[in-house]
Formats: sequence, structure tokens, C-alpha cells
Amino acid sequence: MNFIHETAELGENTTVGHFSVIEEGAKIGANVRIGNRVTIHADSIIGDGTTIDDGAVVGKQPKPAKTSTMQITKEIPALKLGKECTIGANTIVYRGAVVGESTLIADLATVREDVEIGSFVIIGRNVTVENFVTIGDRTKIQSNSYITAHSTLEDHVFIAPCVTTTNDNFMGRTEARFDKIKGATVKRGARVGGASIILPGITIAEETFVAAGALVTKDTEEKTLIKGFPAKIMKNVPEEELL
Repeated sequence: MNFIHETAELGENTTVGHFSVIEEGAKIGANVRIGNRVTIHADSIIGDGTTIDDGAVVGKQPKPAKTSTMQITKEIPALKLGKECTIGANTIVYRGAVVGESTLIADLATVREDVEIGSFVIIGRNVTVENFVTIGDRTKIQSNSYITAHSTLEDHVFIAPCVTTTNDNFMGRTEARFDKIKGATVKRGARVGGASIILPGITIAEETFVAAGALVTKDTEEKTLIKGFPAKIMKNVPEEELL
């Protein structure tokens, strides 16, 4: 049995699996496929042709701990999913996220509030995207990567599996750190290899190639290959490998 609130709107040819919940004010477009045991929270907006797989939770209201660095200080707007998106099984997308069309958020991923994701984006299995993150069009983030709060990934960025971004340079738990939290900025067309680590506030320049396993401690230069621990420039990226 499903629960669909009387104020929820379901478009033509939309289907709902078993034991799903659609809360008040949700607006579901046409030709949407909703799997089993899905929860669509209040006021969520789901675009035409979107698929939400089994066990997914979309539009969830965040509830930070009292000791969390990021606190909620304003009303969070409804989740907006563009048309023809795919939300994987057991994925959570929070209220306050805006997702463009034809974007895939794969199984077990988490997308927090105050996140803006472009169109034709791929967010892989078990990826975490924290709050205050912007992701551009046609960017790909592979499985098990961590995109920390206050990061920006521009268009056509590639993030390989198990990449970690960071945003806090303070060893001590001082109040001063709150005003200086800054994640990575990854410019258009940059590629970051598997298991790399990007330190807080670092800018990866356009079309930089970060080799697998690198520790990026300094801003990079455009169209260069960097590698190592810490990473250093090795050579320019070949012309035929540029966008």
C-alpha cells in the first residue's frame, strides 16, 4: 500500500511502486517512474520522465547536530529535479538541492541541501556531495568520491573514483575556522585521477590533469599534468587530449 497525500500532484502516465510515500504539495511530472519504498518529501518538484529507484529519499529536510559546523539559518526551498533525471536505489537528495535535466545520481549517493547541479551530470555510486556545492554541466564524479562543502566544479570536469576534497586547514577547533572554510575549485575540463586528495581552497585550473594518487597542495596551472605527493608539474597536457 502507498500513501499519497491528497495535495500531491501526479502527472499523466506516472507510476508508483509498492509501499511508497508522497507527501503534501509534491509535484510529480508526467511519465515519471517511482520505485518501491520511495519517499518523496513535501513540496518536492520532480520533472517529466524522471526515474526514482527503490528505497530513494528525495526532498528530505536536513537536521544538523547541535555541534555541526553548518547550521540552518533560513527556510530551505523545495527540492527541484529536472526532467529525465535518474535517482538511484537508496540514494538521498535533500531539500534545497536543484538538479538539471538528464542527470544521474547513482545508487547510495548523498546530495545535501544548498547544492546546484547542472544538466547531463553523472554522480556515481556512493558519492557524497556536501552542502553549498555547485556542479556544472556534463561533469562526472565517479564512485566513492567526496565533494566537501563550499566546493565548485565547473563544466566538463572529471573526478575519478575515491577522490577526496577538503575545506578546513585548522588543526585546532577554533571559532576562527568557520569564516575560512573553503573547498576546492575545479575549473572547466580539469581531470582529477583516482584517490587524489585536494587540500582546502585549492584551485585546479582549466584542463589540468591530476594524476592518480596525487596530493594537491598548491593552485595548478592550465593544461598541465601534475603528479606526486605533494603534486608537482611534470609536463603540459598534449593538445590532442584537450577539450
